[in-house]
Parts: sequence; C-alpha cells; structure tokens
Amino acid sequence: MARRDADVGAEHKAVSPARALLWVRAIHTAIYLVMASASFAMLYAGVTGAHGPWLWPVGGLVAVEAVVFTSNGLRCPLTAIAARYGAARLGLADTFLPERMTRHTFHVFGPLIAVAACLLVARAFWFGWT
Repeated sequence: MARRDADVGAEHKAVSPARALLWVRAIHTAIYLVMASASFAMLYAGVTGAHGPWLWPVGGLVAVEAVVFTSNGLRCPLTAIAARYGAARLGLADTFLPERMTRHTFHVFGPLIAVAACLLVARAFWFGWT
C-alpha cells in the first residue's frame, strides 16, 4: 500500500506537457524581449556614442546569444524544447509573441547586431573609449 501511495504522489509532482509548454513559452518570451532590448541598446550606443557601465552587460548578453545560436545551427534551442512539449502539434508558437513578429528574428537581429558591433568597435577605435 505504501508503494501505491508513493506512486500517486509522484504522479502529482510530475509536470504535465501542457504546463511545461506554458513555462517554456513564458521563459522564451522573456528572453526574446530582453535580447531584443539588448540588441537595440547596442545599436543605440553605436549610433549615438552613449556608453557606460551598462554597455558591457548588454554586449555580454548579445555575445552569449550569438554563441547559443551559432552552436545550435542558427536555431534557438528553446524552439526545439517547445516543439518537444507539443507547441507545433497544438498549433502554438514557441513564444507568446505573434508569429509574424518572431518569424524573421534571425534576419532582422543578425544584421542589426552586426551593424551595432561595427559601430561600437569604430567608435571605440576612433574615439578611444575605455
């Protein structure tokens, strides 16, 4: 009888695929918004010359994102996790953002980050940022 009670308790502690998908989508949405903000902050710094202690963490976030994307075959690993929990099968996107907004993420943010990085390097070289 004790074994059966332990099995029932384990079933209640297991996370359902629907709940796991909800968490994956929520976390992915939050990461997407933070990374989009970081990308635009880098571009802002590159265009305007604004800089300060905030620029290093922003650049670090963008660098980590670039490493994650490139090491995963230019795909977000959270998309695969969302699919594993049934996002595609249920007709859901991997974030809570509209699909038309996230569909071209790589094509928009890739060049944006590249331009921002080039501008930042040029400003640092020519204006001697330290």
